[in-house]
Amino acid sequence: MRVHLGSDHAGLELKDHLKSWLTEHGHEPVDHGPFVYDALDDYPVFCLRAAAGVVADPGSLGVVIGGSGNGEQIAANKVAGVRSALVWSEETAVLAREHNNANVISVGGRMHSLADMTRFVEVFLDTPFPGDERHVRRIGMLTDFELTGEFPPLPESAVGLGPDA
Repeated sequence: MRVHLGSDHAGLELKDHLKSWLTEHGHEPVDHGPFVYDALDDYPVFCLRAAAGVVADPGSLGVVIGGSGNGEQIAANKVAGVRSALVWSEETAVLAREHNNANVISVGGRMHSLADMTRFVEVFLDTPFPGDERHVRRIGMLTDFELTGEFPPLPESAVGLGPDA
């Protein structure tokens, strides 16, 4: 599987490690940068490209990496067609695929050991999306909103309540 990678300076070491690890495990890494350490680099430059690479490459997945992973996830989610999840455990890696059909994950290079982060990526890549109806329905709502800007209809139990009343 092709795996698109992007990071900032805080994720550079993990990204470089993942390139080798992915190749050793039969995957094809696509590195969108950075390629050298620059403490002043800007994560959107690289993470937006990695996320766009996933959208343009059906069947691929992506990993974006930063200090915390928060900004990198936000950047990836700005690309239409991306569902990026912040992963901090094996369980969140599984749920990102099983419940959200995430096609990109974000990890914090300063939050976990190299071994743990590598394991999170491995679990993400190995977990299929089972296609349960409720998850497909929810992802469809997000995709429709992304395309149209229209909110999904309120359930009957919420009609007349809250700010939409």
